[in-house]
Amino acid sequence: MSSNPVAETVASLMPRAKEELTELVAFRSVADFDQFPRSESEGAARWVADALAAEGFQDVALLDTPDGTQSVYGYLPGPEGAKTVLLYAHYDVQPPLDEAGWTTPPFELTERDGRWYGRGAADCKGGVVMHLLALRALKANGGVPVHVKVIAEGSEEQGTGGLERYAEAHPDLLEADTIVIGDAGNFRVGLPTVTSTLRGMTLVRVRIDTLAGNLHSGQFGGAAPDALAALIRVLDSLRAEDGSTTVDGLTGDSAWEGLQYDEERFRQDAKVLDGVGLIGSGTVADRIWARPAVTVLGIDCPPVVGATPSVQASARALISLRVPPGVDAAEATKLLQAHLEAHTPWGARVSTEQIGQGQAFRADTTSPAYQAMADAMAVAYPGQEMQYAGQGGSIPLCNTLAALYPQAEILLIGLSEPEAQIHAVNESVSPEELERLSVAEALFLRNYAAS
Repeated sequence: MSSNPVAETVASLMPRAKEELTELVAFRSVADFDQFPRSESEGAARWVADALAAEGFQDVALLDTPDGTQSVYGYLPGPEGAKTVLLYAHYDVQPPLDEAGWTTPPFELTERDGRWYGRGAADCKGGVVMHLLALRALKANGGVPVHVKVIAEGSEEQGTGGLERYAEAHPDLLEADTIVIGDAGNFRVGLPTVTSTLRGMTLVRVRIDTLAGNLHSGQFGGAAPDALAALIRVLDSLRAEDGSTTVDGLTGDSAWEGLQYDEERFRQDAKVLDGVGLIGSGTVADRIWARPAVTVLGIDCPPVVGATPSVQASARALISLRVPPGVDAAEATKLLQAHLEAHTPWGARVSTEQIGQGQAFRADTTSPAYQAMADAMAVAYPGQEMQYAGQGGSIPLCNTLAALYPQAEILLIGLSEPEAQIHAVNESVSPEELERLSVAEALFLRNYAAS
């Protein structure tokens, strides 16, 4: 990184950043209070609130959102007449999955092979620390030249919409000229990237019932309708032979224009086993950024260990459907539910329940804020030009903010590059990326103030 005072300040702050991320990762802040104590999420929220207050933020508040979680808000006034920038991150995290699969404990930040490992290190507690680093660097080098609002969400990973509903009910709270969403990531380590599109998402739970109760498979199997077998058939109907998503009525042939994803590089990033093919058709970028994608997230059925010779009376599954920009998530939900019902065999009873939804997002990359970010990234990443990429994931708040503040410019950056393995075991963050992106964000705020 080329020498400049902001970069030098951020570099000097990195040991403190590691200490703070260690403290924040230690909170088991999964916003599913059937699995993890509410106190863990509340503790993380208080940590963020205290950090904002220590930086001189005013009106710091723990916002009780309609889904029963807390978002953290703070306002840092800038010079009179300055523009307002909203910085977003979330402190809630995905469950650690199989803790035994982690090389080191998921809620203990651990340095290994030049990376910092821990649940939320990249997604998105690292984003909270990134915002703090950028602001501290500016305060140490002439001051923060814009009004800054920070919002740290407490239930982004659950898709339950608490902050979206709160923002709609308090439309003045998050109003800004530009919004920086710190929950995306570079296309790869060292390649500065803004995310220009996000796929939307819907979560649907499906249940199939066929019998009043389980039956002995020797006495009744062969004629008694098996709910688990029916569910398997329904789930199989969601994919074509090549693995492409096939939801009745949902178009799946859009193409991605822009930065492409080399297939071999994708195989490496996704850690696809040797000899196993990728699914779908078109380019990799088409498949992960421009087309719908269905995933079975879980199935309720007897585990192999302890299973009995029974015909199953009931079975359930949780299904995620990602949809690209241009597809309405609510309409996709209806199509998915209708498909599940239409493809249930043997007259089995089927019920579906939507439990989460978020719209797709497309940014206006021609706005002045994007030029300010491109100039900032050119300094933070010498010799590299800022790239535009899509992201297969969803950030439902983006569309809520775009609807509430149609004049606001929205940029998506962050720490979740492929090596970070977010949502998987052994999630990690690159401290070099944290440092460079913090510099980029600080310089962006300075550039944007002057634009």
